[in-house]
Formats: sequence, structure tokens, C-alpha cells
Amino acid sequence: MTSPRAELVADTALALLAAAGMRGLTHRAVDRAAGLPAGSTSNLARTRAALLELALRRLTEVERRRFAGSAAPLGADLRGPGRAVLTDALTALVDAQLREHRASVLARYELALEATRRPELRAIYDELGRGFRGVAADLMRRAGSPDPGRHGPRLVAFVEGLLFDAVAGAGPEPGTADLRAAVADYLDGVLPRHTSRHTSRHDTEPDTEPGTGRDARPPAGRAAGLGGRQNG
Repeated sequence: MTSPRAELVADTALALLAAAGMRGLTHRAVDRAAGLPAGSTSNLARTRAALLELALRRLTEVERRRFAGSAAPLGADLRGPGRAVLTDALTALVDAQLREHRASVLARYELALEATRRPELRAIYDELGRGFRGVAADLMRRAGSPDPGRHGPRLVAFVEGLLFDAVAGAGPEPGTADLRAAVADYLDGVLPRHTSRHTSRHDTEPDTEPGTGRDARPPAGRAAGLGGRQNG
């Protein structure tokens, strides 16, 4: 954004998109809602396409800053115990999008659909997606992902799915605990496990035969399953 008035017009346009959809967004409606003199919006964005582009660029700027801000305080190493920190941060991000920034989410869905019909908006919307995917790839790298270039975009897709289902889905809106469980399940399923030591066969097999007290471990030099038949 180049000026406070441009930000005001763009923010007002986004609010109108969230409240009234694409049909509710006109230059006059923005002037009225923003308390500006008639014609102010037209002076900044002469056409409807220009107004949509102004709104989407503003949304790109704001949402990218929110996402990057959520990731910035996290430690450099998000593996092992650090995964809980990542889980909490992602949960807080999704929760805030649903509770505090819901209007932005709704406006983005309106613009995303419109972008499928307007190539000039598509380019800006794709720019927004690249910004998210870059931050997500870095998070997954710090969390131990063996392929952050693949897991970063998938994390964005997962978060988008949570948001869309909560905002536009048919089911009940998830609470914070539900969101955290979903995020934890996703990360645990995608990222490698981290343990304090390797588990060996002797960690899981009993030292004695059940009910006998006899040593259940094979004698030295006889590997289990490899010694073949014993003579005797």
C-alpha cells in the first residue's frame, strides 16, 4: 500500500466482501462504508478490476505478515520436544484466523473464486500462496522434515482445509482443543519420530520364558531364527 487512504479503501473493500460477497463490492459502497467523499475510491482504483487488485494486494500483505509473525518467535530447532511448540503456534494461528480474523478468511475465499476467472488476480493470489509456502517449508525443515519442499506446501493445504471446513463446511466449528489435536495428529503423521534411544530386541522381549523362570534369550552364538535345528 502506498498511502493510508489506499489502505483504508482496501480494508473497507475486504470488509464488504466478507459481509456482502462480491455483489456487495462497488466503488460507491466503499466510499459510504469508509466515510469518504463520493468518488474517492474511483480516484484510487478506476475500474472494478483495479479495486479487486487493490484489495487482494492488501490482503496478501496482511496475511503474509500474520503468518510470518506466528513463525518468527519459534526456536530454530522444532524437532523432538520442539514439535509441541510448533503445534501450539499453528493451533494459535488457525484459532486466530477463525475467531479474530474471520472476515479476512471470508474475503479471501471470495477473491480466490474471482481469481479463477481473472488472470490478473490469479497472479497476485499465486504470489500470496508462494509466501505462505516458503514460511511453511522453513518450519517443516526446522521440525526435521526430510523433504521440506514437499511438506511445506502440504502443511499449507492442511491448514487451508481446516479453515475452509470450519468456515464453510457442514460440520460444527472446532474448538481450540479440537484444532490442536488435528494439528498434532498431522505433524506426528508427517514428520519422523524422535526417540531418546534406539529400541533393540532385548527392550521388547522378556528375559525369561513365561511361567518357567528359565532364560528365554538364545545362547551366545545362536541367533534367533538363524540357528536352524538343534542336535541333541
